[in-house]
Amino acid sequence: MQDDQKKTTDFGFKEIPTDEKVQAVAQVFHSVATKYDIMNDLMSGGVHRLWKRHTISQSGVRAGNCVLDIAGGTGDLTLKFSRLVGSEGQVILADINDSMLKVGRDKLANNGIIGNVKFVQANAEALPFPDDTFDCITIAFGLRNVTDKSKALASMYRVLKPGGRLLVLEFSKPESELLSQVYDQYSFRLLPAMGKLIANDSESYRYLAESIRMHPDQETLKSMMNDVGFERTSYQNLTGGIVALHKGFKF
Repeated sequence: MQDDQKKTTDFGFKEIPTDEKVQAVAQVFHSVATKYDIMNDLMSGGVHRLWKRHTISQSGVRAGNCVLDIAGGTGDLTLKFSRLVGSEGQVILADINDSMLKVGRDKLANNGIIGNVKFVQANAEALPFPDDTFDCITIAFGLRNVTDKSKALASMYRVLKPGGRLLVLEFSKPESELLSQVYDQYSFRLLPAMGKLIANDSESYRYLAESIRMHPDQETLKSMMNDVGFERTSYQNLTGGIVALHKGFKF
């Protein structure tokens, strides 16, 4: 008997069939890839660089480590990690979107980063790596675009070494109601307009704003990490909770 109750999931504020989300998200990032870095700077006033720098400072990554940067996109974190792990270490930049990978590969090559970085097209829900491979895993502004977030977290837990840590940097829930209201106005009025002006694509930036609102709040994401096995989980609100850095360990 055919199942007419087809599973659906969120795509921004819309509900779409679950098996269509990967392609729908892919189309967004194919569209924004070449303008991604400049839009990040404009949208955050450059503050995204401080959020990422703080994430790296919390990573504990050192020479010789093996690091996985999921949804690594244009390579901001990978570039820094490459210098930290040195010639004896390795960084894998993984992204589901080949357009983003190409931009990241070119950017890293232009910065002289070629020897200790590999690029892998991969779905975070089914990471193609052996168990207990990585000393540190990061995912920055990527988890909210994943269809099954719990499945992705479980996949990250599997490939992390005992003693390793996961860092999730993601937009979250602002701490104050006033900040939340101001942020809503900015997200739903200014971001699509900026996307239209700079990238000639307002709809992709409307989706990105909506996806932030659909993402689990700080405590919910912390519980999801606990549920798949992470221990000593914690989070730190940045910029009033507009962004949160979640941390968890595998023991």
